[in-house]
Amino acid sequence: MVLWHLTIDANDPTRLARFWQLALGYEPQPPPDGHASWRATYLAWGVPEDELADMTDDDYDRIQPPDGHGPKIWFQIVPETKAGKNRLHLDLYPTLRDRSLPIEERRRLVDTRVAELVAAGASIGRVNDQEEGYYAVLMHDPEGNEFCVA
Repeated sequence: MVLWHLTIDANDPTRLARFWQLALGYEPQPPPDGHASWRATYLAWGVPEDELADMTDDDYDRIQPPDGHGPKIWFQIVPETKAGKNRLHLDLYPTLRDRSLPIEERRRLVDTRVAELVAAGASIGRVNDQEEGYYAVLMHDPEGNEFCVA
């Protein structure tokens, strides 16, 4: 077994953490014991204060599944903006991938979730309904990272 978490590069880690927390139903990952905030943790780990200038004690850049099932995610600050297509992306399934649901019901579930994510800062890339009985929406998170809702 290997312990791992997903790391996503970000220009604004707190903004992306809050977006993906909503998108995935995750919660903020608490800082390690003995630290009041992630900012305090990073300072204790030796991260220079000037690298944390935009981070407050209320900010966080790590999220986790509330039930402990699934990977933790860290949004790592980077200076460059996203360039090009993701080589890895997430697929969200409000339909629970239940192909027995009528296509109209799958469309309703997907469109409802898409509307929630757009309200939280995502944008729509394109709708995929070319294949009979299939419906998905390619989206972009607030920093342009691609993901699908199907």
